[in-house]
Amino acid sequence: MNAPVSPSAAAEAARATPAPPQDAPSRRRWLLRLLPLVLLAGGGLGGAWYWQVGRFLAETDDAYVQGDIAVLGPRIEADVAAILVSDNQRVSAGQVLLRLDDRDAAAQLRQSEAALAEAEAAIATARETLAQTEEQLASASAQIEQARAEQVRASADARRTEALVGGGWSSRQTADQTIAAQRKADAALRAAEADLAVRRQAIVVQRAQIIQATARRDQAAAARDLARNTLSYTEIRAPFDGIAGNRAAQLGQHVRPGQQLIAVAPLPGALYVTANFKETQIARMRPGQPAEISVDAIPGHALHARVDSFAPATGSQFSLLPPENATGNFTKIVQRVPVKLVLEPGQSEAAIARLRPGLSVVAEVDTRADPEAPRGLFAAAAATLGLR
Repeated sequence: MNAPVSPSAAAEAARATPAPPQDAPSRRRWLLRLLPLVLLAGGGLGGAWYWQVGRFLAETDDAYVQGDIAVLGPRIEADVAAILVSDNQRVSAGQVLLRLDDRDAAAQLRQSEAALAEAEAAIATARETLAQTEEQLASASAQIEQARAEQVRASADARRTEALVGGGWSSRQTADQTIAAQRKADAALRAAEADLAVRRQAIVVQRAQIIQATARRDQAAAARDLARNTLSYTEIRAPFDGIAGNRAAQLGQHVRPGQQLIAVAPLPGALYVTANFKETQIARMRPGQPAEISVDAIPGHALHARVDSFAPATGSQFSLLPPENATGNFTKIVQRVPVKLVLEPGQSEAAIARLRPGLSVVAEVDTRADPEAPRGLFAAAAATLGLR
């Protein structure tokens, strides 16, 4: 006969009994029915985004940070006397970076200044001589008038003496003396006229000498200016605000024109991006359109830029050996056009300060007619459905 079971033992046995399993196949069927709807919704959202935004975004990873780097070298032959900046130092426009030995240039300047002073003195002497000759010309003109008056008097005396001699009132000796005086007066007049002509010619010559001395003065002044320029070339200065680098000059080194001694790179704020887009990507691209820059060296910081200008030719045309497609077999290759992108102001200074020329970037240009339109996935889908 079975023993009686207490109510508490029956309850514990009921709780220990496992619950019947749920219907797993029905759940799987429900998920399989829901999956096409999810895929369809995702595909619709993706298609809406592509139609509204994606097909208008031109992207390339063939892009680099660029800057107008100035490579400085000497314009004269001299020795490096001083190096006034260190590597990677920030410099200001006009700041002296290197100083060359200026002793020869200074001596040439003093020599040219002395030659200029001599030319100035020559001009002053020529002008004084001209003034003196002009005074002598006035004196010669007065002497001609005096000689003419003497000639008139001597001629009158000779006529009177001839009349007196004919009447027996004067001697032949007196007549001969008056005739000689007349001839002497005629000769004095001709001498005065000749002297006047000589003075006039001398004035023409002296004026030409002044012109010649002035030309020599101008030549000496040009030589002085050249010497000053040469002296200024002994100081190599920064052409703009930037960062000095790539210093090849050494103290005491003998340098010649054409050598590369130091370079100045622009500040990060003056850098720009050159993006080489395919020719099929620039159909809708216009100056002023917004762009987004992702720099490999600055992960997590997207910089904003805008399209500034397009290169006048494709990159292949500026290569060392441009292609010549009119010869041999031809294979069409998509060309790339360099596009200049300039950074927008007011961005993160810390991110901008890390930019360096030559860094690789990924550039994306928004070529939509309304670049201010939403770019997000759901916003584009809402715009497609007319909800915005």
